[in-house]
Amino acid sequence: MSQTISVSDLDVTQLADVRKQLEDELNHLTNSFAQLKQAQAKFKNCIENVREVNPQNADKTILVPLTNSLYVPGKLSDPDRVIVDVGTGYYIEKTRPQALKHYSDKVEYIRTNLETLEDTITRKRDNMGYLTDILQQKLRAQTQSKS
Repeated sequence: MSQTISVSDLDVTQLADVRKQLEDELNHLTNSFAQLKQAQAKFKNCIENVREVNPQNADKTILVPLTNSLYVPGKLSDPDRVIVDVGTGYYIEKTRPQALKHYSDKVEYIRTNLETLEDTITRKRDNMGYLTDILQQKLRAQTQSKS
């Protein structure tokens, strides 16, 4: 059975510890949010890249990226099929519509996770504000009782 303790019952040291823990959680959640945003942007970029591959470009010479800054010339032999990175070093050949659906599903999945995470961050920030107010009140009361 868990026991609930009101933050107003905590002393200044305990409040500072809880505030530090909440601050650490907020930093972690904010970093996770940023990473999810980056992943979402990457998948949106993949959607645009799949749309760039079209039958008019068959057998044309294109630049194939090996890294972010290294490209080699290549020919697009089958514009109806692409290789999709499905994670952890695995790649699957898909049709363009399948690839678009795959990446669109990823973007949507991340969007729902971002919404949930954003709500959590907002609640944690509200809790942090409340906790900070209580801490300041206790510090003022301590200072006044010493004078």
